[in-house]
Amino acid sequence: MIGAFLAGRLIVGGFFLFNGLNHFLSYAMFVQAAASKGVPLPELAIPVAGALLIFGGASILLGWQTDFGIAAIVLFLAVVTPYMHDFWTASGMERVNQMVNFTKNIALLGSTLMFAAVPRPWPYSVEAPRRVTV
Repeated sequence: MIGAFLAGRLIVGGFFLFNGLNHFLSYAMFVQAAASKGVPLPELAIPVAGALLIFGGASILLGWQTDFGIAAIVLFLAVVTPYMHDFWTASGMERVNQMVNFTKNIALLGSTLMFAAVPRPWPYSVEAPRRVTV
């Protein structure tokens, strides 16, 4: 069980970390997409969103400051999902694409919330006590 939890932590944390970095590496593209969806102050919203993802992803990945990391991811998903994946305003293939991304984000929200139920410190985390061998 510990191995499965660790693998899941690395996958989910890595996913969020990668996507957060991408907000900075593809800044102009993300700003344009956010602006097209009516996001207020997209030039500021994108780095804030990227920072939430990077912090949250690193937190889950490392098992460090997990309450804050989980909160960062939950905040990101709760705010961004309805703005960026508003399938109810689209039609045709765009509606399908947005619904897929909306439901993916809801599933990611659920998986992130499950981390909150796992007692801390997590196994193999930077906050877990280490055995000292002499």
